[in-house]
Amino acid sequence: MEWLTALLPAFFGAVLSALGMGGGGVLLIYLTVFKDVDQFAAQGINLVFFIPIAIVSLIIHIKNKLVDFKVAAILIPAGILGVFAGSKLAGSLPDGLLRRLFAGFLLLIAFKEIYSAFKKPASEEETNDGRSPAKK
Repeated sequence: MEWLTALLPAFFGAVLSALGMGGGGVLLIYLTVFKDVDQFAAQGINLVFFIPIAIVSLIIHIKNKLVDFKVAAILIPAGILGVFAGSKLAGSLPDGLLRRLFAGFLLLIAFKEIYSAFKKPASEEETNDGRSPAKK
């Protein structure tokens, strides 16, 4: 039965990631809260887990013409630098502080999303799905 409790967060984390919603939070919470894995190790496990998920999701998004390669080419170098800086920083912080920072970050995102959900659309050109017609 333990394998089932591991498969459920993995499945829902992958679904959320494919939707672009940061499913890693689900897996990190599962590993740190229910499996008592320290935060830094859980982040490493999470990253390894999401390599195949990201590849499959990227293939689907490219097939559906949802990837702007010009924007990606600009963002990727900054992301690579951020990986090194973030990994170095996370490795130097105590586990308890890292957990609190992660929790605080999740709360900030939650408050921002709740606030955004009740905000009126920026323009009347936006469609019901929240995307502007030009992005379709």
